[in-house]
Formats: sequence, C-alpha cells, structure tokens
Amino acid sequence: MRWRARRARWLAPVLVALVLAGAGCGDGDDGDAPPIGSYVAIGDSYTTGTGAGPLVDDAGGTACGQVGTSYPRLVAEALGAELTDASCAGARTSDATGEQTTGSGAHWPPQLDRVSKGTDLVTVGLGYNDLGFFSQLTVGCAAAAGSDPTGTPCAERNRAQGVDPGSMADQVGDHLRDLLDQVHQRAPDARVLLVGYPQLVPPEGTCPELPLAAGDYPYVRERFAHLDDAMRAAASDTGSTFVDVYDASSGHDICAGAGAWVDGYPASTRAAAYHPFAVEHRAVADLILAEFDQD
Repeated sequence: MRWRARRARWLAPVLVALVLAGAGCGDGDDGDAPPIGSYVAIGDSYTTGTGAGPLVDDAGGTACGQVGTSYPRLVAEALGAELTDASCAGARTSDATGEQTTGSGAHWPPQLDRVSKGTDLVTVGLGYNDLGFFSQLTVGCAAAAGSDPTGTPCAERNRAQGVDPGSMADQVGDHLRDLLDQVHQRAPDARVLLVGYPQLVPPEGTCPELPLAAGDYPYVRERFAHLDDAMRAAASDTGSTFVDVYDASSGHDICAGAGAWVDGYPASTRAAAYHPFAVEHRAVADLILAEFDQD
C-alpha cells in the first residue's frame, strides 16, 4: 500500500505564545471564537498521562492513572475551561460507550456519558488498545525478538498466525468513526478533536530502549503509520479536527535519546514503558491550542 506523504507541522514558539495569550480573552471582539466553558477529555493512558507525574488526588487519579501534567489539564488551564477528565488507562473505544473495569478492579462509567449538549470542546484520544493493536506491536514484537534478533520474527509470526495489524488499524479507524459520530450527536455545537499518537519507532536504526528484532523496525513503524492514516480519515469523515501528533513528534521517537518524547523498556521513573513523558503532553497541548489560533 502506498502511504500518503505527510506534511511536517512546525509550531513556532511565537505562535504558541500568541495562542496562550489570547485563549482566555473573551472580550467579545468581532471575529473572536466563542469561549470554551466546558471541556470533556475522552481517552486512554496516552491521555491520562499515566506514569508521567503524580496522580491527581481524586477518583480519576486513583482508578484510571490520571496525572496533573496531562495534556487535557494543560489545555483546560490555558483556555480557562472547566475540565471533565473522562480518560482512563487501558480504555478502548468500546469503553466510551460501556463501563470499564480498570486494572485495579474499579468500575469506570462510560466516558461518553460526560458529554452533553452544553459541552464546548471534546478531545478523543483512543484507538491503541482496540484489538490489542498497541500491545501486539510493542510487547508482542519485543517478545518475539529473541528468536531471531537480526531478522523479522514478529512479522513472520503474525503472517503465520493470520494477524494483520494493517487490517486491525482500519478496524480501529471504523471504531473511531462511529464514536466521533456519537460525540457530535451528543454535543452538536462542540469542537471535536481526534488526538493522534506520537511516533515510537525511528525511521532508521535501532536502540536498546525499543527491543525489537532489527528487521522488525520497519514493519512496526509502517503499522503505526497505517493507524495514523486511519485516524486521520476517521476525523475527516466525521467533520472532526485531527490533531497530528505523529508528524509533530518526528525526531522524538523512543530511540531519540534525550530528545525522546516516549519512554522505552524497561520503563524509567519518568513514564510508563512505551508511554509519553511530560514533555510530550506539553507538546500535544500546544498542538491542540494551536487549532484555536486558526479561527
């Protein structure tokens, strides 16, 4: 399959500063966007910020791994919005409409229930956990590496077992398309943003922090890129805004050393394994805020 060429997005510090300075004005000048009063964040552990800081001291922090430095909290603070953080670690798109049982055994209500007709902004950060997509390409492929460290054991195993992460990515896109439609139905006047995922795999080279077999790096990278395309299409098809974290995180993959936005394996003290550092949450918040500057 030919992958669509991506256009790199560069966020100048001046642009971000202007967004932050103007987001809370609400002075009624002609042409100003309506203020964001109510904001609901739907998502998984890439939204909660699990491992990237201290848990917030409430039910969400205890049950779902929400931290105070996650991008929803940074966005809400910058916009002066009232945040309802519905995100929960381990969530799938089905947990937006059904009750989720967390890793600790707690019961988390359907995330979509927090969205109402009066909601002004909804961000959706789901997809990785559907169909085991994320764990298949990280933990699963890393586990296969020992059988052939220089070859492509993960790709070969998946083919032998009939596992097609490309098809899985398309199915995740369908799940998101259905969910985004439901968000729009519940909050017809809300701005709805689908937040993508950052790059995990470098375009070339290997590193100990991403313990894949050398030949599986391109395979895993291509599958994650496929999901990004599927997410972009789901946003376009539903009239939602796609927040392009994949392009923005170029050069900040797990193997980028001090420039990495995502932790590797084993996990450091700054994030959970294969999960974003606080710096990635700040970058995602900037990307979301930049969307408001385009009004």
